[in-house]
Amino acid sequence: MRRLTLYTRSRQVPASLAVLLVSALVLWTFTRDAEGDPRLPVLVLATGAMAASAGLGGHDLALDRTAAIRWAPRRAAHVLIAAAAVCAALPVVESLGGAPASLAFAVRDAAGLMGLAALGAALWGRQYAWTLPFTWLAFTLFAPPATGTPTRVATWLLLPPGTASATWTAVTLTALGTATYALAGPRR
Repeated sequence: MRRLTLYTRSRQVPASLAVLLVSALVLWTFTRDAEGDPRLPVLVLATGAMAASAGLGGHDLALDRTAAIRWAPRRAAHVLIAAAAVCAALPVVESLGGAPASLAFAVRDAAGLMGLAALGAALWGRQYAWTLPFTWLAFTLFAPPATGTPTRVATWLLLPPGTASATWTAVTLTALGTATYALAGPRR
């Protein structure tokens, strides 16, 4: 087998992709009449990030830590490729008639959510990596409307593209989560 095949299988990438597509289709089924509501794209992106978070660690962390390869670039690439895959699920839903979202919105939210998942993997391990994206999503869905900078930072997932506080929050979460996960790896 090739190294890439072994890596993707050990990180449960095929299963994560299947969960990503099925959850996107299920969300589309239940919310296909929500025209213009940014919550559907955010739900699709968040469930995708939560599904991809299962692959942010191998089955044997001791083996990962003792391998004679440089893990930091591979871990960073894994997070960024997972963010691209999560972002790519959104056009699938939109092609079925879901609420359209701009590419800037999808890229910003997918990258920020994967940064949160990577940070969760570094802090609590891959089995709990989904908790940070889920918690931030839950808060965003029930938070009051964004009026000041703190609430715009807290509800960055639903803000339109081009909003400076939302963009900087997503960039910060992506950089922090990716760097922490790349350098420290998943927690045991």
